[in-house]
Amino acid sequence: MMHLRARTLALCLVAVTVSATYADAVRDDIVASVASDTSAHAMLVRLCDDFGGRLTGTAANAGALDRLADELRELGLDPVREAFEMPGWHRGEDSVELLAPVNRPLRAAALAYSTPHRAFEADVVDLGLGRAEDYVGKAVEGRVGLIDFGSPLSAAEFAKLAAERGVRALLYLNRVAGGQLLARTGSFQGRPLAVPVYTVTQEEGRWLQRLCGRGQTPRVRMVTRSRPEQVETANLIVRFPGRSAETIIVGAHFDSWDLGQGAIDNGLGIAQLYALAKALRNHDLPRSVELIWFNGEELGLWGSRHQAERVGDRPIVAMINLDMVGVPIAVNALGDASLVPALERWHDARTTPLSKGVQNENWFGSDHTPYQLAGVRAVTFNAPIDPDVVRYYHDTADTVDKVSVELVTASSAVIAEVLLALVHETELSAERRSEMDTRALFAAPALERRLRNSGLWRWR
Repeated sequence: MMHLRARTLALCLVAVTVSATYADAVRDDIVASVASDTSAHAMLVRLCDDFGGRLTGTAANAGALDRLADELRELGLDPVREAFEMPGWHRGEDSVELLAPVNRPLRAAALAYSTPHRAFEADVVDLGLGRAEDYVGKAVEGRVGLIDFGSPLSAAEFAKLAAERGVRALLYLNRVAGGQLLARTGSFQGRPLAVPVYTVTQEEGRWLQRLCGRGQTPRVRMVTRSRPEQVETANLIVRFPGRSAETIIVGAHFDSWDLGQGAIDNGLGIAQLYALAKALRNHDLPRSVELIWFNGEELGLWGSRHQAERVGDRPIVAMINLDMVGVPIAVNALGDASLVPALERWHDARTTPLSKGVQNENWFGSDHTPYQLAGVRAVTFNAPIDPDVVRYYHDTADTVDKVSVELVTASSAVIAEVLLALVHETELSAERRSEMDTRALFAAPALERRLRNSGLWRWR
């Protein structure tokens, strides 16, 4: 009898070893296919060149989403649209013209949720960082305020202060030099700004600051027909059912700003999800995987808010967020210590360690946040993009020529490794963070402040 038991145990150990070896081979095969397949990059080139920027609610966004769905169907997949409504914003004519001391157009673009106004002329006053103390001793009523980058206030906050003091509009300096603009939302809550806010180039903003500092009075003429409007849009989802209902969600925002092509932010994430979708086809997975292309991220995380509100009691192991992810130098557990051991096991098994290893630092501002607030653990990457490339995000030069084939394939391969590690991780179960622990996750003053400004803070 003992001999029989020993033989049975030996056979079981052999079976486990063979099964583990097979699973490792499958993972290696998937990662290798992602690392060598250039089709995701080719898809991104077509999407960017054929549709341009993908501002949520525009025909370009809807057409590009249709194209992506078609390309996924050509892979034999079944993408599902999750439609929703959100506070959108339409860009019309944005114009700022310097009238004095010289006459010339300034490069400017309204921030989202600025409201339309008739053309008017007004003098410019330098408001520093736009705080209450920056108004002391200054005549501001009826003027246009100039605000430097680096303000501790959100756009909605400094616009409200300006309106209360009779300022007609604001010019907000770009934080990157080189004649660039940084399109951005003015309100994570989707509310119209109290006064219109325009982003202007750093160089032209500095010019106006110097004039004000020398006692001169620059004068501008301004007009915008940009306007808030309710829009209908959709997220796109591809599901890979596994042997278990436990699920890993991988998300990347589909929308972009309209000034350029949205290739860096976040066409790169679109391509990475496509690469995963193609590689995961026809594979038997121990856990389910859900890939989501979110809309409305740039205007206020609206697509991920919509999805996170609907997770219910589904057994979700983690959400992986891909937002401008270059080739990773670290994987980040975003403040959830329970994820760290699993990520460290993956990292320790790598032949080539990431230079920064495993990190555990939470931050606000992308599609992982709504999932975290729903109690779902989240993962992202420390994956810097070349500064000479990333400087152009949100600007007219955010174009697909900035995104190389190698950037897409190399980054996607590491992402696939982490995804598959979580799919096969036996010591990590699906669980939800408690309400108390979720609040603690955002206890840092800067995080709490940003959540309050976004309307997402729900605690007293």
